[in-house]
Amino acid sequence: MKLLLTYLILFMGEQSFAQSAFPGFLQGTWKVEHKEIYEHWDSLNDGNLKGFSYFLKDGQMTVSEYLDITRKGSNIVYTASVVRQNGGKAVSFKLTQSAGALTFENPAHDFPKKVVYKKMTDQELEVTISDGKAKSETFRMFKQGRGQSAADTANGNPSYDQALAKKLGADEYGMRSYTLVILKTGSSQTTDKQVIQELFRGHMDNINRLVKEGKLIVAGPLGRNDKTYRGIFILKDVGTADEARLLLQTDPAVKGGLLDIELYNWYGSAALPEYLPFSEKIWKVQH
Repeated sequence: MKLLLTYLILFMGEQSFAQSAFPGFLQGTWKVEHKEIYEHWDSLNDGNLKGFSYFLKDGQMTVSEYLDITRKGSNIVYTASVVRQNGGKAVSFKLTQSAGALTFENPAHDFPKKVVYKKMTDQELEVTISDGKAKSETFRMFKQGRGQSAADTANGNPSYDQALAKKLGADEYGMRSYTLVILKTGSSQTTDKQVIQELFRGHMDNINRLVKEGKLIVAGPLGRNDKTYRGIFILKDVGTADEARLLLQTDPAVKGGLLDIELYNWYGSAALPEYLPFSEKIWKVQH
């Protein structure tokens, strides 16, 4: 009984740590002091934040890094995918400390091994990346939007609809994060026409189901290409990449190996799903 009680105390402590430490305060857009470098975060649910880093040059936005913070059981994991580095593979850091600052660590990574977010105020962060020893970089970030200067808000939108923006989950730029799925030829070697026909019929039925559930907002085939790419999906509100993969396993063509998938974070207009009601009014023949 004492052992069971000890286990329960430890388990509840871990759950409490994960819940209380989750950095929901990051939601929004943050700007690095004196630089045109930004970090934007969207909250998908109570246990998942998706974000990306970008910089502005001559009015053009270039994404440099895709970010994710996810609660996984009793752990909180920070994942970063740097564009054109590490073969596009994500690097994960586990939350190891939350007192005073959120410290994410990955001792096996070259640099950084440690990423620290310290909340100074509701409008200011101090972020440090380091090797855990002598090498480190620290920079301050300031929240954009509320509290901006008059110069920052001079280019405001007179047509801005706050209620609509909130409904669509838009950030201050009218954008949000999605999951882009590239569908490509799978590993199945079957030549049975009946099996192929049934799997692709199930594929179309599954598309319609996901649209009705509000998970799938764009789907369509690609033209002939030398990369065996067959089509694309754009998914909304699916949480982590693992959750997206699990959702896509409900597609008979994917599960049956006729199609394979590649997943990418995509940042696009939050108004994109608004076209869906019109799509039902413009087709004449159902395919």
